[in-house]
Amino acid sequence: MNLYPAIDLKDGACVRLLRGDMDKATVFNNDPGAQAGEFVAAGCHWVHIVDLNGAFAGEPVNGAAVDSILAAVAGKAKTQLGGGIRTMETVDYWLNKGITRVILGTVALRNPDFVKQACAKWPGRIAVGIDARDGYVAVEGWAETSEVTALELAQKFEDCGVTAIIFTDIDRDGAMGGPNIESTVALASAISTPVIVSGGVSSLDDLIAVAKHTNAGIDGAISGRALYDGRIDLADAIKALS
Repeated sequence: MNLYPAIDLKDGACVRLLRGDMDKATVFNNDPGAQAGEFVAAGCHWVHIVDLNGAFAGEPVNGAAVDSILAAVAGKAKTQLGGGIRTMETVDYWLNKGITRVILGTVALRNPDFVKQACAKWPGRIAVGIDARDGYVAVEGWAETSEVTALELAQKFEDCGVTAIIFTDIDRDGAMGGPNIESTVALASAISTPVIVSGGVSSLDDLIAVAKHTNAGIDGAISGRALYDGRIDLADAIKALS
């Protein structure tokens, strides 16, 4: 199972939010490139990046910070990037820059056909981020909750080439209370696309608990705050999961 250490970008710095609230941001590192380098040095194979400002603005905002991460991990680790990616021009820009795959979130709800077009143009390099509050998809940086369930949205992208569904339980995100394994496994079992769990991963035991469900279609887990505050040792986690 893959472990995806997270770099969430706000105003050029690595931060973690509590349940997606931009006013409850804790800054962990002012040098995103250096942070990515630390993750690579510990042995990670992926870095998960979110442009938080971009998610609200609807367009990339933290481009310089993303560039520094790409420079730090070049040839050493893969990257996935989400936040504010809502046009084909932006998709093209980041994939041509060297991002391994982009994550489409708000636009996946607003315009599912766009996701299918992106998958056709960039095979194997498009993921969909589904962020849910009480089971319903939230968009626009989690500021708006829709009437569409996570499963209903995920099912729209079956067999179109989406490489992964990144499923975040917003109420667990940054709260250090453990991931919503039950809901994630239920989603993964109902679709053929691999699912990455996000939100609440706070210990090595959490990661091991998620890893028990790889046969259900769980590809990996994203962790952020627990890595920054030392609750999870990245090198130990990678060793255990391998």
